[in-house]
Amino acid sequence: MKILITGAAGYLGSVMIPRFLAEGHEIVALDNFMYNQTSLLDVCYYPTLTIVRGDTRDKSLMTKLLKDVDAIFPLACLTGAPLCAKDPIGAQSILLDAVELILELRSKNQMIIFPTTNSGYGVGEKGKHCTEETPLRPISLYGKLKVEAEDAILAAGNGITLRLATAFGVSPRMRLDLLVNDFVYRAVYDRFVILFEAHFNRNFIHVRDVAKAFSHSLNQFEKMKNQAYNVGLSDANISKLGLCQEIQKQVKDFYFVEATIGEDPDKRDYIVSNDKIEKTGFKPDVSLAAGIAELVKAYQVIKRNQYANI
Repeated sequence: MKILITGAAGYLGSVMIPRFLAEGHEIVALDNFMYNQTSLLDVCYYPTLTIVRGDTRDKSLMTKLLKDVDAIFPLACLTGAPLCAKDPIGAQSILLDAVELILELRSKNQMIIFPTTNSGYGVGEKGKHCTEETPLRPISLYGKLKVEAEDAILAAGNGITLRLATAFGVSPRMRLDLLVNDFVYRAVYDRFVILFEAHFNRNFIHVRDVAKAFSHSLNQFEKMKNQAYNVGLSDANISKLGLCQEIQKQVKDFYFVEATIGEDPDKRDYIVSNDKIEKTGFKPDVSLAAGIAELVKAYQVIKRNQYANI
């Protein structure tokens, strides 16, 4: 297929594009390269890759790029609650307005697979897994805009939305501001972390398994279309305290303690069921432990905090 990917040089796109090129797809990669990242250099030799420096909000450009593609992956995003709070107008225009522009311009037979977030569940009910039927109660502007974009895509038809767990792992466009990536970095270099509200639970998914979920959804599109799917590791619904304990198994002198005062500004706390997508045949490849081991090695290469979206 011919696939248009916006935000193509970001944390997700930089892992997805090599996979889809290797699978034989033709890729049109759009990015504004706002972080001056060089994450697509190693796939430039593919004749089936076109790279366009531009903005997903540019109507004339998007009209041109959408003309003859089979599928669209709108990854362009101001990613995460802190960045969206810092630039709410930019967040609105990129996370929601640009998606609505794609829906306006595309033909009805062009498929859309969109990464939303399971942070839309906000604060879950204790002991209950959030399923795709659980009411969405996003806390942050980031979560709210992602939920609105998901609603628009599912209402328009011929789309799939993937409610991604918190991603982790190494990408050519690395990020250190994601929870697992951040905690492992602190374990390797600071050797300690102070936890606020350590009992808050989160679900996790490796970035390579995000790419796999997109590939799976494209291959199973007719069976899966017009629905939302949670995408995470079913054995990684764990608290921040539990995550630190997992990291300590590999970084032995990592010390962590829960603060007795103060609170985490990120109030997300939920456990997630991934049964729905698993029943379609999807199964993640990378465990949390394997991802931690990978990050420990990566941080022998990376020793600067230049990889955060803040």
